[in-house]
Amino acid sequence: MNATLPTAEVLRATLAGLLDGLPPKQAAQAVDRLIANYRGTTPTDAPVLRDRSDVAAYAAYRMPATFEAVRSALAALREAAPDWAPATHTDVGGGTGAASWAVAGAWAGPRTTVLDWAEPALALGRELAGLSGIPALTAAEWRRARIGAGLELAPTDLITVSYVLKELTADVRTALVDTAAAAAQAVVVVEPGTPDGYARIIEARDRLIAAGLSVAAPCPHDEACPIEPGTDWCHFSARVSRSSLHRQVKGGSLPYEDEKFSYVVATRFAAQPVGARVIRKPQIRKGQVLLDLCTRDEALRRATVTKRHGELYRAARDIAWGDEWPPGGNA
Repeated sequence: MNATLPTAEVLRATLAGLLDGLPPKQAAQAVDRLIANYRGTTPTDAPVLRDRSDVAAYAAYRMPATFEAVRSALAALREAAPDWAPATHTDVGGGTGAASWAVAGAWAGPRTTVLDWAEPALALGRELAGLSGIPALTAAEWRRARIGAGLELAPTDLITVSYVLKELTADVRTALVDTAAAAAQAVVVVEPGTPDGYARIIEARDRLIAAGLSVAAPCPHDEACPIEPGTDWCHFSARVSRSSLHRQVKGGSLPYEDEKFSYVVATRFAAQPVGARVIRKPQIRKGQVLLDLCTRDEALRRATVTKRHGELYRAARDIAWGDEWPPGGNA
């Protein structure tokens, strides 16, 4: 595998090569069950991925989307702390390693440990990493661990917890976030971009702040989220390129999909959050762009940028959901 390619391209090629012989019918059946679990509301204390067929289907169905969501969250961390880089990384509940692939693409050389309770997921993740040709992935440690209240985490620079909290009961979620906060210099938590996923992110955010960390992204501040509970939820979108196998397994025809996700990044070191962040897809209309913003003064507001704003208007037409506004932080 050519590790000089962007990590996302290496991941797609690795998945395609490894899963080329996966029977579509078997994969589709496993995907149907995984979708039901992914979109369900009942937390569990058992692994979601039970065997090789489950794990292979999951890799084709969810790994590219998880990778892109975590990559977006890590980009926000790098924006807030451009001079910081982790030497060590623990991927909690990492499964087949999508978050670890994202970390390997964001920084060169962090030593990664992937923890998961499903041995089939770890086995496939180890196999994918070995095929990648990416040094940080081929050197990663894959270790079985029960993701529960008794989980012990060694001190590390970065902890990622992606699409895991939903699988846990409330008391285990609390214990995991507290343990991560005590062990890491930076914690990145990603959940589905649904109302309940956002609620879990807010719960995690509150606990990380209580543990002495500061929010680096996406929020411009550490105060309470200004969104009134039950009226809306904060989430973002990442574009995911679909391989032919991905389209086959998911029954889609488009060459891409948009992954909706919610996230929080919190650090123990100095970081500079954005002054304001675009929290909805910009609305481009004739002669104007409408931007929904979360701002550093803890308020939600809508900015209307028109042609009379000149360069700012041109920037607004190119701004993306989740970006800093204005670009570079200068009004």
